[in-house]
Amino acid sequence: MSRLLRLPSIYLVLPMLLACVLALYSFDMPDAYLEGLGLLALAALGVLLIDLPFGTRLPPLASFRHHRYAGTREAFVALAYAVAVGFFCLLDLALFPIPLLTNPSSYATMEGGHEHIRHISDMCWTLPPIGLLCARDRRLRWMLVMIGLVFPVLAIDRNRIFASLFALAMVLLLRRDEHKPVPWLRVMLLAVLGGAVFSVLGMLRSGSLDTVTLPFSEAYRDASQGVKWLLLYIGAGPYNFGAIYAKHYVNASFLLSQLVPGAAVATGDTDIPLDAPNINVGTEFFPFLMAFGPAGAVLSMLGLYALLAWSVRRLRASTGLFPLLIFLRVAYVCVMSPFAPQAYTWTNGGFIAVCLLLQALATWLPNRNALHPLSDEHDYATR
Repeated sequence: MSRLLRLPSIYLVLPMLLACVLALYSFDMPDAYLEGLGLLALAALGVLLIDLPFGTRLPPLASFRHHRYAGTREAFVALAYAVAVGFFCLLDLALFPIPLLTNPSSYATMEGGHEHIRHISDMCWTLPPIGLLCARDRRLRWMLVMIGLVFPVLAIDRNRIFASLFALAMVLLLRRDEHKPVPWLRVMLLAVLGGAVFSVLGMLRSGSLDTVTLPFSEAYRDASQGVKWLLLYIGAGPYNFGAIYAKHYVNASFLLSQLVPGAAVATGDTDIPLDAPNINVGTEFFPFLMAFGPAGAVLSMLGLYALLAWSVRRLRASTGLFPLLIFLRVAYVCVMSPFAPQAYTWTNGGFIAVCLLLQALATWLPNRNALHPLSDEHDYATR
């Protein structure tokens, strides 16, 4: 288990291969669509073959366990950042209708400055790891954890729920004692919680799956409603990728819209030939496929691996909090790459830039603990 956690490509390759397999399981796909799935699978295997002999590994888990987070300059800056993010979460709920309590279909409505507040409240997924690692006071620790988990539910933001749970699970795994069993129970509880919340929120905000006109397999039709939402969420990205690959559709505006602030393009209002217009996901590499063809899609996957390797090298140089947050973010977008673009977006670049700035700010602060020996007395993340 420890070796798998330290292998960077595993965060990109396994989710992509799993998504391709579940797409084959969930849909009766036309033969022409299978070429797109094959391209994704082969590109992922190519990343694995590059990473196995040449890739940089995450530092030993003991490095995370013995690193002192609470009481440091990084912790002070991170807690100030967490307070600001928590304030924007409360502002988001106070100034605008709460989708879970009012109209679930309004989850994507961003008017009257809502989108600007949401850019900051979206970073709520960082609050659980900051709370576990940096907060000495138990009440503050669990308050940060709860904000990071509850706010996405109220906002019906399934992606942010997964991000928070992923960050929690990774902190538990990276900070565990290598001589003790893997905390599978806690990890599985987080996975079950995420799946259950996702399914319920999916039914609330999108209604019945009867409106989805895709060629579902018999095995998919026999599954329960909650399992259907999970299968659709995982498999629809590779399915749409294969469909557009087969149709040779070209449109670079989607790629530009995610790279340029304020240049959003709604997939439902364009001529993109999706088989089901209301299921408009297509993997991280979908916009590159439409802009530059299959070669662009493959190069974008290699670029994502290069970003992941960069975050791992920074983590090897220092297991500090902000390199860890950058790694958690990049690892998460790799895990979610079979679903939708999150890595090649200006908001993702902005988050990495914020972490780099906060790390620089922490180094400029006076080190009040420089004359005191380090202590592992407070090991919150593994309690």
